Amino acid sequence: MRISVLGGSGFIGPRVMRRLVEHGHEVHCMDINPNAPVLDPLRDKVEIIHGDITVMGDVVEALVAAKPDRVLNLAYILGASEADPHPQVKINILGMDNCFEAARLLDIRRVVYASSLAVYGPQRLHGDKMVTEDDLCLGTGIYSVSKRFNEHQADWYNRAYDMAITGIRPANITGPDKVRGSMNHVQCQVLPAREQPVRFPHADTMTLPLHVEDIAEVFVRVTLAEQTAHAIYNSGGHPTSMADLAAAVRQFLPDADITFDQQEGGHDASGLYLMDNSRLVEEFEIEYAPFDQRVLETINEVRHSEGLPPIE
Repeated sequence: MRISVLGGSGFIGPRVMRRLVEHGHEVHCMDINPNAPVLDPLRDKVEIIHGDITVMGDVVEALVAAKPDRVLNLAYILGASEADPHPQVKINILGMDNCFEAARLLDIRRVVYASSLAVYGPQRLHGDKMVTEDDLCLGTGIYSVSKRFNEHQADWYNRAYDMAITGIRPANITGPDKVRGSMNHVQCQVLPAREQPVRFPHADTMTLPLHVEDIAEVFVRVTLAEQTAHAIYNSGGHPTSMADLAAAVRQFLPDADITFDQQEGGHDASGLYLMDNSRLVEEFEIEYAPFDQRVLETINEVRHSEGLPPIE
């Protein structure tokens, strides 16, 4: 199968492409930064070209060249300032529309894209309950609203043109090399692994981490599906407080210097952390690795890159 990945040089993209290649698929990548070092391990396995998701001609040209059976759009801005919405709107909304419209024009029916748990807004708006795909999307930030609009775009194309566009709402994706977006759960693992101190405002702040390798597998399975039963899927994750995450890190690094300004005060301001993913699990037989195992993997990947001995 031929698969085009738009925006492959980000945090998730290289892992998805690696898995697709390992499964024997032909992968083509269009990215604004085709020379990114993170793509180096894939250069002899994946066709990589320069292209800007906000330029319709670039997207059409990339898909014409690849002739894909599937398109996976992972091009988006995450963690940008609310004070400068224009670049975010260009990439997150116009870029997504270019993807959908180019696929329509070229008769590529099957498209998968990244939405976000941010569409729901903070957990306090939903009460103390697991949020399903049928619950209201109440997010109001630029990124949240952009992703909400993406889902409306996808629904419109599906209805108007009988396309099969599917979105995935990832949780707080974590891993050793994440540099933007939600970062407290990343810093809580990465900085102690480097033997550096880290401090957070509140111990009771809740988060919903999910390791990048786990979400990469989700994107692979959904992308390879001929058809999906639903148009949108929650990823789920591992709901945890920052205090509990610190305790998980200290299982492997007992001397980790992780401190908090206050024990309480962050819970009510937390983002969404109770996300039901039954729909994804039942249809795609997704089973995530134990969270403590992923914490240890992250610690050891960081220590390896820093020249430090691994934790057994």
